[in-house]
Amino acid sequence: MTQSINAQTSNASSRFKVAVLGGGSFGTAIANLIAESEHEVMLWLRDQTRADEINHAHVNRRYLPDLILNTGVKASVSLEAAVTDADFVFIAVPSSSFRSVTEKLASVISDRAYVVSLTKGVEKQSFALMSQIIGEVLPKHLVGVISGPNLAKELVEKQITATVIASQSDTLISAVQQLLHTHYFRVYGNNDVFGVELGGALKNCYAIMCGMANALGSGQNTIGLLMTRSLAEMGRFAQELGANPMTFLGLAGVGDLIVTCMSPLSRNFQVGFAIGEGKPLDVICQELGQVAEGVNTLKLVKQEADKRNIYMPLIQGMYRIIYDNEPLEIVVSELMGGDHRQDVEFHL
Repeated sequence: MTQSINAQTSNASSRFKVAVLGGGSFGTAIANLIAESEHEVMLWLRDQTRADEINHAHVNRRYLPDLILNTGVKASVSLEAAVTDADFVFIAVPSSSFRSVTEKLASVISDRAYVVSLTKGVEKQSFALMSQIIGEVLPKHLVGVISGPNLAKELVEKQITATVIASQSDTLISAVQQLLHTHYFRVYGNNDVFGVELGGALKNCYAIMCGMANALGSGQNTIGLLMTRSLAEMGRFAQELGANPMTFLGLAGVGDLIVTCMSPLSRNFQVGFAIGEGKPLDVICQELGQVAEGVNTLKLVKQEADKRNIYMPLIQGMYRIIYDNEPLEIVVSELMGGDHRQDVEFHL
């Protein structure tokens, strides 16, 4: 599997077939980036009307209405057509449907294909990370995950951006770096798969919190406090699950946290802002029209932290506000009176 692709990646002019599963904003952005490098790209989605729109009008009006897609992006509702003979398969579907899509993929994927998750979340039933699901369902394939401060709208605008490809396989890391690198998109490597993946999943929860704080008119002192203590909680939780807390000092940790917690383009920030304005959660999710992974991840992380007895006061506080409908001022007051004896928890 690896030899045929690896031989081709040594040639910068090699043309690959790439499948991107999921026609949301980030999946579409990655498909477009790859097509601009003149690789063959198939974007799989479930909606025939949107597939026709992409193929004929070269636009995904629901998710990236202002982007004219490269004509090399082809869309299909047939999973088999999308992935047959693909060298790379990127999975960008919501975490709630990740396992079912991966299971369907098993019968049609090429033995030589690299499989890379673009999804930032955890599975509800098992608290499995997306890389773990791929490993269970596709045990013969090399697996990678991509995460970082990558807002889709800015990526398609060709703003200078970087991301992280994490894998236990250096061969896969090198192949993905060569595939995705452009003059505006840089790809760093990391072997800490769980750390990179948990960074992408956990930061969504804290983006909701920062959106809420912004809606309430909090100052920059407050935002700095929230983001820094969020990073401490993320590292604490990830270390308990076997990741390296130092990974959170990189793009997939603090980099992604900063962008998601400060940008109105972030769906999770938007959810938090609307909560701060007093809107009910069900109404917010309906109005958003896209998946905000942090809503579900918050509940799952709280349950896992309780089970493992991990100290995560910000997660606990957000859960009480969002799911238990406790008054914000009471929760904040209790948080300010909590344990604050230690600032930096991890030392070299």
